[in-house]
Amino acid sequence: MKNLEHDPEDWADFEAAARRPIEQHISNSFLHTYKPVLDDAEYRSFDTMEDYRRWCKENLPAWLGYNRD
Repeated sequence: MKNLEHDPEDWADFEAAARRPIEQHISNSFLHTYKPVLDDAEYRSFDTMEDYRRWCKENLPAWLGYNRD
């Protein structure tokens, strides 16, 4: 049977995290990931949804998941 006792040093990181304010937890939870093409302009606007979908298909890498094919 597996030993279920824990070394108190194993809990040091958890205890440190418990002392942090919730604002810090929230701040640490969000990571910015650069998205090619999407992040290269401040904004884009399209006249129709079809224009937007065509632009996505023609300009965005498939791995971003914006292509409907």
